[in-house]
Order: sequence, then structure tokens, then C-alpha cells
Amino acid sequence: MSSVDSSDQSLPEKDFDPDKLDLILRVTLAADRNAVDPVVQEVMAVVRQMKDVDGKEDAIELALQEALANAVIHGAKEDPTKTVECLVSCDDERGILIVVRDPGTGFRPEAIPGCTVGENVYSNHGRGIFLINQLMDKVEFRKNGTEIHMIKR
Repeated sequence: MSSVDSSDQSLPEKDFDPDKLDLILRVTLAADRNAVDPVVQEVMAVVRQMKDVDGKEDAIELALQEALANAVIHGAKEDPTKTVECLVSCDDERGILIVVRDPGTGFRPEAIPGCTVGENVYSNHGRGIFLINQLMDKVEFRKNGTEIHMIKR
């Protein structure tokens, strides 16, 4: 499991308490690029109604867009017979949790070349995971990379 946490390291890290977690939205979409934007808009309509997200909407929206696009393109190989799942939950103490799952074989996040070094700077792809890690407070890849957990406090 790879984890990036840009929060203050002096705070004790707690995971979401499943007993306090409220599932707000569960969406499945066909693994088609054209299905990503409508799902992002649907999720963001719900997110914008949540308390404590004021001023964080753009970061959440871009991270969600990248995670769903990666799941559709890389995880499900743009096969419209496959589905990608997005879950949005919240916990008053921890913030918003967005989980994106794909049916792929997974990947090793640490094997993805850094987009800010060498020739990768000029590449026209490979920035999604970097952006997600910069925009969200905590990012974890689970289930061999087929599931991403993104937290915004």
C-alpha cells in the first residue's frame, strides 16, 4: 500500500471510524471516458452541499476527475462492459472520504515515474497521481492499486 499524507505530522493519525461514517453517494459508471464528467458533476453537486468543504471544492473536483479517469483508462482499459465505482462518505471529525474502485489488475504506485523530474516534465501524461497527492490531504492505494482512498479534511 502506498500512502501520501500532506497533513501536519504532529497530529495523531486516525482512520475513518466505520461506525461514524455516513455513506452519502455511491455511483457506478461504465468504463467510458464520456461517463466521467457527468459522474464528477453529480458527485460535486452532493459535495458542495456538505458542511466544511467551502473553498476546497476545486481541489476535490480535480482529484476526483483524475482518479475516475485513471480508473476508466488504466484500470478498466476503457472497456464499456466494465464498471468503475465511486463512493463518497463523510465523518464529522475526519472530513470527506472518496473511494474510486476499478476492475483492473492493479499497479504499484511507487513504480510510476515522477512527473517533476528529468524528461518526464515534458511528458503529456503521468500527472494524475501527482495532482491527486497534491490536492488531497491523504491518499492511499489499496487492493493492489485497484482502489484509491482520498481524504479531504
